[in-house]
Parts: sequence; C-alpha cells; structure tokens
Amino acid sequence: MNKKLRLLAVPTLALSALALQVAPAMAHEGDMWSTQTTLNTMNNSGTTGEAMVDVHGNQATVTVNVTGAAETFMDGPFPHAQHIHISAQGVCPPATADTDGDGVVSTPEGHPFYGHIGTSLTTEGDTSADSALAVDRFSGGSSYTYERTFDLNAETAQSLKDGTAVVVVHGVDPAKMPAAAAEKMSSLDPKLPLAATLPAACGTLGASQMEAMPDGGADTGVETDTNTGATVGIAAAGVGAMALAASGMFVAHRRARS
Repeated sequence: MNKKLRLLAVPTLALSALALQVAPAMAHEGDMWSTQTTLNTMNNSGTTGEAMVDVHGNQATVTVNVTGAAETFMDGPFPHAQHIHISAQGVCPPATADTDGDGVVSTPEGHPFYGHIGTSLTTEGDTSADSALAVDRFSGGSSYTYERTFDLNAETAQSLKDGTAVVVVHGVDPAKMPAAAAEKMSSLDPKLPLAATLPAACGTLGASQMEAMPDGGADTGVETDTNTGATVGIAAAGVGAMALAASGMFVAHRRARS
C-alpha cells in the first residue's frame, strides 16, 4: 500500500468503528415506553390511587400507589390482590354491571369490561394468572406503594399497546358493602369472603397516554437512555471532524508531492 492509500485508510476505518458504536444506542430507543392511570373507587370502597407501567424491552416496572383501602382482615393487614386485566373492552365496569342485584359489581361481573387477568401484581414469585388469589403475596393495609420489575408476558404487552389493559385492585371493607353482599363468599374461592376479592379500585392504561410520552422517556422510575441524542450528536460531530481531517491529510499530501 503506498503512502497516499495509507493516509486515506485511517479515517475510513475510524468512521466504520464509530458507526458500530452509534448503532446500539439508537436501536433500543423504540423498546422503551410508559403509560399510567388514575385508580378510581369501585363498590363504595373509598380506595383510590395511581398506577404506572414502564416497559423496557421485555421487562416492565409497575408502580401502584393506593390510599383509602380496607385496613385489616382477621387481625392482620387486609391483603389487596391487584392485577392487570386484559383482552376485553379495556374499561372499568359501571354500577349497572351488577347483574345479580346484590348491590356490588363482583370480579366476574366486571370481566366483560376489563377482561381476564393477564398479570398478577404480586410482591414476589410468580406474576401469572395462576397467582390471582395468592393473598400472602400481595400488598396490604389501608395505604401502600407497590413497585416491582418483572418479565412481561406477550398477552399483557399487547393489551398495553392496544390500550385495553386495566389495573384492578381488590378487597373492600365489609362494613362498606350492602348486608347481603357482605355475607357472601367469593365465587372465585369459596374459602374467601366476597369482600376479599371484590374490586375496590380500577383504572384503564390508555394507549393515548403512551403516544403522548415525551421522546426522552418517562419520569416514572425506569432509567432511560437520555444520552442517546447526545451520543448521536457527538457521533455526528466526530464524523464531521474525521471527514475534515481526512480532507486535510489528502490536501497536505498533494501539496507535498507538488
């Protein structure tokens, strides 16, 4: 290789290396998005809150803040089963969903509106629908903050993208229920009272919230690559600098030969 070719090869190799460094930072940008919802009271429970979901690749970080929930159950904190329901209308059921006339909207009566369980928001272990009633692995008490990162199953991810995912928090103080309903056992587990599985708060994780997310990522707990834009800018500057350097070396080489 003559001297002229060697001079040109150096910036060309540097450009190739820089391109490889820039590509990964840009590739993951589309894998990160967030959505959130307000949890509104159901069944006169007094329970309210907020839920946020941050998705990073195939993982989700879910944060749920709840206040005004049932406080105690059999001398302990009232366990509040909570789930992401999917694949239905993607809405919280109205009071008219009470088809058996007992004055409350039970979990099965809400299924046509918010769908079946896609993910159980347990504090540890399994997060599938199999853990729907794992009362020893849910948050409890009158107020709590839940946060957990886990692998997101494909069904729930799709429902989140479609805007049909709904967060439902369960467990209502029997004193706030009509007498007939307070005496019932749950149709989901006959060992539990209806109060334990009754929906207490509900909110839809709407698609429009995801579309409105700022380009820089959501400020809801998942670390985002906020330096991606800077990286691309620096890379572009580097490319320009190397291009100028290459041009300068070539001109210098021609003058040296003249």
